[in-house]
Amino acid sequence: MVERGEARAFATVDRDRLILEHVPLLRHLVGRMCFDLSGGLERDDLYGFGMLGLIAAADSWDPGRGLQFSTYAYTRIRGAILDELRRHDFLPRGRRENVRELETAVQRLEQAHGVKPTPDELAAELGIGVEEVDRILLSALSAVQTSLDDGPAEPFAAMLADPRSDDPVGSAEWEETKALVTLAIEELPEHEKTVVTLYYGEELLLREIAEVLGVTESRVSQIHSRAIYLLNRGLTAGAEEAP
Repeated sequence: MVERGEARAFATVDRDRLILEHVPLLRHLVGRMCFDLSGGLERDDLYGFGMLGLIAAADSWDPGRGLQFSTYAYTRIRGAILDELRRHDFLPRGRRENVRELETAVQRLEQAHGVKPTPDELAAELGIGVEEVDRILLSALSAVQTSLDDGPAEPFAAMLADPRSDDPVGSAEWEETKALVTLAIEELPEHEKTVVTLYYGEELLLREIAEVLGVTESRVSQIHSRAIYLLNRGLTAGAEEAP
């Protein structure tokens, strides 16, 4: 008969094993997260936040429920990171003001021309460089992902949503969206197309994509945000042109 103390020891060993075995999952998840960390946080901080989620997952996972630990841990890790980002109020006030200005410019140009503006058009409208537009788009994406209370309104937030369909694989809606996304990707500029292909197709980490392009991880995050905006712009235009 196993004594209670021995059972606790076995449980501790299993818990520690789960944590150690899933550190690569933590590193992969954090390595693919695109956030504006201009407010003083660094990517290493995200690892720390995520580790808290991984530990919490190991402490609370119930194998009897039939859910794989990796699936359970993924949700807890991501949730812990987003919670900590919100708690740290990671986007500086100036960045939030930039997001509101960009959102207003998008609405103004769309009303004037009947179509969502390109990043180049936004840069000209605001009198800033295209790379600054990219940085603001990353801030907006960060606000959307963390559900900040003063984040972008729904119409602009939708332009930064993952363009992949939520419909079940094989459904008519999924096939239609997949075809539209494929077409929209083909029409992206070269850098954006490369980032999207490596990020979604090859599932590379941001640092790995940065090495391919010869830029920083932060720049990859910005290009990724611009690519998402352009993809959704293309999908919106494609949907309006469809019979």
